[in-house]
Order: sequence, then C-alpha cells, then structure tokens
Amino acid sequence: MNIHESAEDYLEAILILQERQGLVRSIDIVREKNYTKPSVSIAMKRLRENGYIEMNAEGYITLLPQGMEIAQRIYTRHRLISQFLEHLGVSPENAVADACKIEHDISVESFDKIVAYAKEHRLIDEAD
Repeated sequence: MNIHESAEDYLEAILILQERQGLVRSIDIVREKNYTKPSVSIAMKRLRENGYIEMNAEGYITLLPQGMEIAQRIYTRHRLISQFLEHLGVSPENAVADACKIEHDISVESFDKIVAYAKEHRLIDEAD
C-alpha cells in the first residue's frame, strides 16, 4: 500500500478527531492541523477519489476500511514511538515531533523490533 505522507497525516488527523469528538468535518481538520481551507478541501477530494474516506451531504467525514487501516497504523506508530522516545529521556515535545517524522518512514521490520524491545523491557504499555 503506497500512499503519500501528507495523505497519511490527514487520515491520522481524521482518526484522532473521531476519537476525540465523534463527528469530523473539514473545518475540524483545518483547526487541528492549522492548514488552509483550500488545502484541506483538495486533500479531502483526493482521499474521497482514492477510496479512503467518504463525506455525507452535511460534510461529515467517515474513514472507509482502507483509510481506517492506514490511519490506525500511523497513529499506533506515532503513539508507540513517542512513548519509547520519552522513556529514552527525550522531552515530550521532541518525542512527539520526532515521532511525526519517523512514523511515516520506518520499515515494518524496524518498527516491530522497537516494539518488541520496548515491551520486553517494559518501556511501553503491553496494551499498545
């Protein structure tokens, strides 16, 4: 599954907003990410065209299965990498910022090894 980093960011933002507030519209993404309305509008159009999201007549966004899979993968990586970096002594702010960069580029193998190591050494929650 090959998808651009920006699309992953949008899908992750939709998932986070859904978890936080339930229903999500484009304006919520504008506020969350501090993006412009036109940028978000173009991105939502592309995500719809590629089968990652759907929007109803009121403008509410729903992640479709393919979009949900990507959003959950990226968000899980983000949370676990942030948590791991904090346990290494990285400040919370830098851990979050670095996780945002790493989450898109790390291989499945490397991520799985980090998670296994962190769990073995009880650096992250077993539930994650």
